[in-house]
Amino acid sequence: MKGNAILGQSGGPTSVINSSLAGIITAAKNFTGIKNVLGMRFGIEGFMAENIINLGAESQATIKGLKTTPSSSLGSCRYKLKDCDLPKVLDTLKKYDIRYVFLTGGNDTMDTICRLEKFAARNKYELIGIGVPKTVDNDLFGTDHTPGYPSAARFTALSVMQAGVLARDMRKVDQFVVYQSIGREAGWLPAASAIAKKHSSDAPHILCLPERAFNKEKFLAEVKKTYDNFGFVSIVCGEGIAYADKTPVSASQTKDKFSNIEFGAMGGTSAAMALHRMIADEFGFRGEFQITESLPMSAADRAVKLDIDEAFMAGSAAVRLAAAGKTGLMITLERQKGKEYKCFTGSVALTEVAVKAKPMPDKFISKNGFYVTNAFLDYIRPLVGDLPEYVKLEAKKFNLKSLKSF
Repeated sequence: MKGNAILGQSGGPTSVINSSLAGIITAAKNFTGIKNVLGMRFGIEGFMAENIINLGAESQATIKGLKTTPSSSLGSCRYKLKDCDLPKVLDTLKKYDIRYVFLTGGNDTMDTICRLEKFAARNKYELIGIGVPKTVDNDLFGTDHTPGYPSAARFTALSVMQAGVLARDMRKVDQFVVYQSIGREAGWLPAASAIAKKHSSDAPHILCLPERAFNKEKFLAEVKKTYDNFGFVSIVCGEGIAYADKTPVSASQTKDKFSNIEFGAMGGTSAAMALHRMIADEFGFRGEFQITESLPMSAADRAVKLDIDEAFMAGSAAVRLAAAGKTGLMITLERQKGKEYKCFTGSVALTEVAVKAKPMPDKFISKNGFYVTNAFLDYIRPLVGDLPEYVKLEAKKFNLKSLKSF
């Protein structure tokens, strides 16, 4: 089948989403079935407004540079495609002779491709739709991990590691610090901070993961125990932590267009702020909370080379699937078993991924629910890469008797 291809990016960005874009463009230009490589400006919302650009006209230097450029170069959106939009989208596909659709995004994006591909089939319009995974949340089903997660995990680990050193050295001023990570109802990102810990006194001390119902009494008991042991407390929480009755700890009830609860500043409150208040009220401690919001999504300076390469590989694989006549699939990253880390691409049906979120499995979470297991550390270690080594003073007390006189 010959026709034009349209590429789009949707949802929040990552440090490596543009590397996937570069992979798709590069492979598409070498596939004879694709006549022109087009791009949606600002996702499906821009496509419906016919905001379409010619990606095939971009220079080789620009395409190469995309691999290390953060954010979403095509422009993104969070528009929820309605059933009434589908005829308009199909008309636009026909108008531009588009037979190949490649969208890079998360579970809501996969739902968009799935619905569009099925609608085209019902209307007897031959269309190939392939999804390329992207989310720092790492909550897509069917894949070992998602492009963007390793870099965001490294950002989180480094941030908590450095904030922990600060908290340790400032414990006479601030007795605790709460770092809030993005990730919605999945704990993959806050859990990644554990890779920063080298010694028991190192940050983080307590992880509050959305996969475990939050219990205020147990949490405060952990805080007290940790403070008694180390003189300060480093806490990392997921933005989506909730009580057993599903009430968000953040108390936010604001929702986005996909009916997802808005966390962090978008919801006008935060889990970190709530935890901070609990600790201050219970113990009278002074402390701070740190909320990075979207910074881990676009930190090219902390991008992992492995992540950049795998994102490009996923984009290239999407075109290979399309060239083979496959449709209704999302590219997956599959980890080869063995001591040495190796990864290859596979695929999964969009119906298995769309509008679903993959939580951390029980085997990755400690029995008390406030930390991770060695199994998780083995999973995350090759993705994040080496972290810096910080020294600690021996701090031997000076003996006044050894004072020399001159």
